[in-house]
Parts: sequence; structure tokens; C-alpha cells
Amino acid sequence: MSKKEVLKYAFIKSLPVLCSYIFLGIAYGILMEEAGFPWFISMFASIVVYTGAFQFVLTTLMAAGASIVTIAVTAFLMNSRQTFYALTFMDDFNQMGRFKPFMIFSLTDESYAVNCSLELPGEEKRRVMRPLAVYCWLYWIAGSVAGGLIGQLLPFSMEGIDFCMTALFIIIFINQWEKSKKHTAALVGVIVGIACLVIFGEDRFMLPALIIVSAILVFFNSRQERVVGQQ
Repeated sequence: MSKKEVLKYAFIKSLPVLCSYIFLGIAYGILMEEAGFPWFISMFASIVVYTGAFQFVLTTLMAAGASIVTIAVTAFLMNSRQTFYALTFMDDFNQMGRFKPFMIFSLTDESYAVNCSLELPGEEKRRVMRPLAVYCWLYWIAGSVAGGLIGQLLPFSMEGIDFCMTALFIIIFINQWEKSKKHTAALVGVIVGIACLVIFGEDRFMLPALIIVSAILVFFNSRQERVVGQQ
């Protein structure tokens, strides 16, 4: 693909994230405005923090005057799942040169999900992943600024708009399910996720679920590789 085709393809693949981030960003900007922070603070936070769900929590922590330690620990616990996401694409990131730090920084739930849906050969996939990451980052910043500037003028409630993030993942999950012949990984994720949700509760289930699922899949894949090697 030419550079223009890469940019166009990346934009098309990023459209679900655009629909999610613009509205979520507006909701975030409104929340920041209501907490007493002007639009440019929302913009700055979205540029340098860029953590989606944690930014909503960060607004509450900042408004309450929480300590740096409290904020840092909360950020680590809420965003630790990104560590597992990055492991999936480390081979790709390592071949992106100076772009590697930004790719690690910009890896979010949504960009990870879209990257997983890319069905392209290695180098073309990496060429698409770069502008895709930039698009998603800009969508979030634009939504945050829009929310901070015009959020107070909106005549309707934004309650429940964050469900579009959940809807995005459901659509991508269904798409991957239909394309894949084997559903082992998906079933493991669903079963372990539900079990951890019941055991640990909705506020604490994400990290143990990711650890358990990752361990099961690593063990399963390594066992398959040994079987193939013995044949």
C-alpha cells in the first residue's frame, strides 16, 4: 500500500474508536469542567496521560486533593492490564524504531482491540498501526477539548455514554469470533473473566483475570508447540 492508502485504511479501521472517543472525551471534558478545571487542563491531561477510564478517576482524585502517591498507585493498579496488551505487540513495536515509545504510550483498550483485528502481513500491519495510534490519540484529545468548551451548553444528560466503549469491545469480539475457526482463547477469557468477577468483584477482577488467562494461554501454546515439535 502507498502512504496515502495506509493513512486511509488506518482511518477507516479507527472509525469505531472515533465514535467511542469523541463522546467519551466530551463526557470527560464535562466532568473536568464541573470539577473546576478549564478546557486546557483537560487537553493537557489527554495529551500526556491518555488513559481513558483512569482520567475520569483522576478528575475525582485531583478535585479531592489526593496525594501524588495515591494517584500513582491508583494509576498503576487501573492501567496494569496495558502491560499484558503490550506483550502481544512487542515484536512489532521493536521494529518501529523511534516510534516505539509512542506506540507503547498510546496503547489503549480500544487501539489494542483494533490492532488485533488487523489482517495484514507484518510490515504493512506495522505501517497501519502507527497512524492508527495517532488517530486514536487525537480523537481523545479532540473529545476532551470539545467537552471542556461546550459541555456546559449541552441540553441533555451524558449519563451512560461510557457504554459505547463496552459496545465497541462486544462488536470486535463478535467479529473475531466469526473469523476464527478455534474459539479456545475467547472461551477461556469469558469463563475466567466471569469467575474472577464473581470472586473478586467488579472493581478488582480485571488484573487477576488477565494474569490467569495469560498463564493458561501461554501454557496451552507452549504445550502445542512441544507437540508440533515432536511430530
